[in-house]
Amino acid sequence: MPLLFIFFGLRFQFYSNDHEPIHIHVVAGEGSTACKAKFNVVPEISLVENNGLKANELKIAEMVIEENREIIIQQWHMFFGK
Repeated sequence: MPLLFIFFGLRFQFYSNDHEPIHIHVVAGEGSTACKAKFNVVPEISLVENNGLKANELKIAEMVIEENREIIIQQWHMFFGK
């Protein structure tokens, strides 16, 4: 499970069996109490699902994804070989 970065306690990662469209998972916390969200990165950044992240955490996550969009896309292609 490739971890791209951590900002403000939010982990931004892919899952090893992920699929297109290019997206990223954002996780706060650990284990069974972890809160998670999924954002599509292409064709545009959009929240796909949210399982417990607070509104302010979602805003931070979206800002981080916007600022690092090209890095996320590049890392996706490197990891998944596409």
